[in-house]
Amino acid sequence: MGGMTTTAPQTTTPTRAPDPWALFIRSRDGLITVATLVAIFVHLILWFGIGLDGWARDWPLVVVVVLGGIPLMVEVAKSAVATRGGADTLAAVSIITSVLLGEWLVAAIIVLMLSGGEALEEAASKRASGTLDALARRAPTTAHRLLGGTFAGGTEEVPVNDIAVGDLVEVLPHELCPVDGEVVEGHGSMDESYLTGEPYVVSKSRGSEVMSGAVNGDTPLTILAGRPAQDSRYAQIVGVLREAEENRPAMRRLADRLGAWYTVVALVLGGLGWAVSGDPTRFLAVVVVATPCPLLIGVPVAIIGAISLAARRGIIVKNPGMLENASRVRTVMFDKTGTLTYGRPAITDIHTAESFSEDEVLALAASVERYSRHPLAEAIRAGAEQRGLELPAVTEVSEKPGQGLTGVVGGRRIRITNRRTSHEIDPGSRDLIPVTASGMESIVLVDDRYAAMIRLRDEPRSSANDFIAHLPKKHNVDKLMIISGDRESEVRYLADKVGIEEIHAGVSPEGKLTLVEEHNRRGPTMFLGDGINDAPAMAVATVGVAMGAGSDITSEAADAVILDSSLERLDDLLHIGARMRRIALQSALGGMALSIIGMILAVFGLLTPLMGAVAQEVIDVLAILNAARVGLVRGPLSDFDEK
Repeated sequence: MGGMTTTAPQTTTPTRAPDPWALFIRSRDGLITVATLVAIFVHLILWFGIGLDGWARDWPLVVVVVLGGIPLMVEVAKSAVATRGGADTLAAVSIITSVLLGEWLVAAIIVLMLSGGEALEEAASKRASGTLDALARRAPTTAHRLLGGTFAGGTEEVPVNDIAVGDLVEVLPHELCPVDGEVVEGHGSMDESYLTGEPYVVSKSRGSEVMSGAVNGDTPLTILAGRPAQDSRYAQIVGVLREAEENRPAMRRLADRLGAWYTVVALVLGGLGWAVSGDPTRFLAVVVVATPCPLLIGVPVAIIGAISLAARRGIIVKNPGMLENASRVRTVMFDKTGTLTYGRPAITDIHTAESFSEDEVLALAASVERYSRHPLAEAIRAGAEQRGLELPAVTEVSEKPGQGLTGVVGGRRIRITNRRTSHEIDPGSRDLIPVTASGMESIVLVDDRYAAMIRLRDEPRSSANDFIAHLPKKHNVDKLMIISGDRESEVRYLADKVGIEEIHAGVSPEGKLTLVEEHNRRGPTMFLGDGINDAPAMAVATVGVAMGAGSDITSEAADAVILDSSLERLDDLLHIGARMRRIALQSALGGMALSIIGMILAVFGLLTPLMGAVAQEVIDVLAILNAARVGLVRGPLSDFDEK
């Protein structure tokens, strides 16, 4: 078990993902946004710099409003039914009203807000293709097929899609396994953590199953292809993620939910003023006052402040829309490894033969494991360090396929291996090594005789139990569960440790996706994970959070990435979402309340269209200043202290 050195796979440098700014300006809405900014700038120069007025001053605005505003209003009209109205609908009415009033600058500003919001949403939607691109860049592309299907004929490098079921494939050291299959020659290990999320290197010998995308260790392995590349486990995960992205449920924006009824109120009041007075300018004045800038500007300003605040606390927000829903989450689903656990194994107990003590065996094993970078080796070294053991010198160290890590310590031959090899070397160990149904293990042989079994597990974080109790008390979470592809005994062990009752063990990526979809129908959900197998569930959850930035694919699929995998930072994210939503609502509802007062005054003719435009600008400034408070936090936000 110990002793296999794992290094980064030798793959080609991946192509860089598209730059977000490039995606922005290549979109139609992005071009309209840039053109509108230029038009407003030119207009201001003509007005204040040169002193022109009338058409000579307004022509840049007229051009951009006509050429850019018409396509936007067509899109707004198409989506009005689907979104049941919203801020965009009233903005379109405001553009028309501003044009009729000759307020071209107001119309251009509204075009700017509409197009900018649409372009940002379109750029954010590229996350789906970005995630799939990251998966595609990492996928194995070539394989070393044995010529003639025999070991004597040498190998040829072929595209992975040319591998057929039954082909023999050589997997070189530190290479990505190209297809699913079975080991037929060789003994070594593979790092499957990228696929499974479990922080272990898995021993492989004849008869072992292997997965496409796993990273081979130091020893070449020959595998028998069990299925073509397009049907591999890796390809299935890609397919599930693609389906999850394509079928992601649409979330109505806060501005749309508030704007739906606000639009109705504005149009009814405008129509009432027109009907009572017979003067159409009453309608125009009402709609000008009703221009939904607190929604179109106030909410985005609050979101930008929240993104900045999150970044200062080591949280990268990938999908700004997530912030509107983070504080509303009622169901939280954890992957097992790297979320509630540290993502690294630790010694849980040591079973020794009669003539050995725990400290003696641990010191011998840790001495040899100093020459290995295997995850279990690191755990054994850490265990010896915690006990303050002095490690004796190693005079020889070697690692032969199938024999484990071997060293000579004080004239004694120390071998660290697995249960199967131990039985082969010392048949008497069959009766001495206890049966275990959970965790990982390393068998220590001294002079080829069983000395000890070191059992290891990925232990829960010291603060995990307190954090699980914290979520219902402080964040109104009423359902908690662990969803993992690991064995039920391991998942139940963690759940009992941290105080979670509901578990789902042995779950595939497809199964995780199904569970999230089921709970999405119940209310907003949050899924936390750190492996490729978690990406589909993250993509479809209301809020998907990646703990750590170890996988670019997982980070792309997530709505937010917590860089240091800290539960306190996760609590920060929930508080930031709640703060953003609270202040955004203050700005939006406060701004709309003031606008409604102005609309009522306009209905009775107490506000002219020009006065209404000035009043609306004052309301906008107040809403924006209030929204900017989101990012102005210097002290702690979290009320959970991770120990």
